[in-house]
Amino acid sequence: MSKPLVAITGASSGIGEATARAFSREGHPLLLMARRVERLKTLGLPDCLCEKVDVTNLESLKSAVEKGEEKFGPIDCLVNNAGVMLLSKAHLQDTGEWERMLDVNVKGMLNGIHLVLKGMIERQAGTIINISSVAGLKPGPNLAVYSGTKFAVRAISESIREEAAPHDVRVTVISPGLVETELLEHTTVRELKEGFENLKEGMGGFLEPSDVAGAILYTYKQPRNVCVREIVLAPTRQLR
Repeated sequence: MSKPLVAITGASSGIGEATARAFSREGHPLLLMARRVERLKTLGLPDCLCEKVDVTNLESLKSAVEKGEEKFGPIDCLVNNAGVMLLSKAHLQDTGEWERMLDVNVKGMLNGIHLVLKGMIERQAGTIINISSVAGLKPGPNLAVYSGTKFAVRAISESIREEAAPHDVRVTVISPGLVETELLEHTTVRELKEGFENLKEGMGGFLEPSDVAGAILYTYKQPRNVCVREIVLAPTRQLR
């Protein structure tokens, strides 16, 4: 196999699925991870290992990584895409939703990094791409904890980038604005969901997952001596 392994979390839909398709078209073997493993299998991508994984469970993630590397060789690129967005006013939100966002968006990302970074440093090669959000640049109402998790993604990524850079390991943050994915469906507050629909109509649509996948692929395909530290992309008409 001529191209190295790419691993993607949250690959069963949205940005993760689009990213899997983009890397597959480039000829990369794939380790695709998600809780909905049947959705992964229906993608029908070649040279692809599909694993049922909850990123908050380190052992689950470790098992998948070991299987993927045994089959296809070392992971050269990890896309930490798994995430949840649960929006509400802070004084009304169930604290269980806070914990879920912290567990998936922050701890889940850290679990993935923990499992691949040491090997990348030893090989003096590798790319870690962490998915943040425009909400990780600018907080707003109903976004307190979600924004906090995405600020954390950016802070953690920058710190690890500085640690890894002397070993020729690249760390990148991709911060999308509003994207047409299932993420918006996670929110349990009906009025907020309706607000997003009105917003989408007013701005003529959100980004497509393939738009973000293109940014991810662009980042990875840069020469090894080039690290794209961060990309922020959003619909042209998105103001925040």
